Amino acid sequence: MKVIKALGDEIDVQPGSTVTKVIEKDGPLRLVLFAFDEGEELTEHTASVPVVLQIVSGSVTVGASGATHLLTLDGWLYLEANEPHTVLAHEPTKMLLTMVRQGS
Repeated sequence: MKVIKALGDEIDVQPGSTVTKVIEKDGPLRLVLFAFDEGEELTEHTASVPVVLQIVSGSVTVGASGATHLLTLDGWLYLEANEPHTVLAHEPTKMLLTMVRQGS
């Protein structure tokens, strides 16, 4: 068993950067924390498996399927595998990415 009482305490926002930290990788489950400084972005990309993006603090806009979605504290978004998407931080932001691989 692994317990994390405060996800936001597991990673720090770095000035002018995007930082990642894998907090769990066990069988099919992979959890990755992201810390974005204001204005940092992930350009269009895809994930090979379905993913859930969940905001721990701050806010981002996710572009996907021809639409944009503003996510704030406790907001989350599900993306199908191979769905092109972008992420733009509007302020210092921490986000949890959850991936579950099928057949692992």
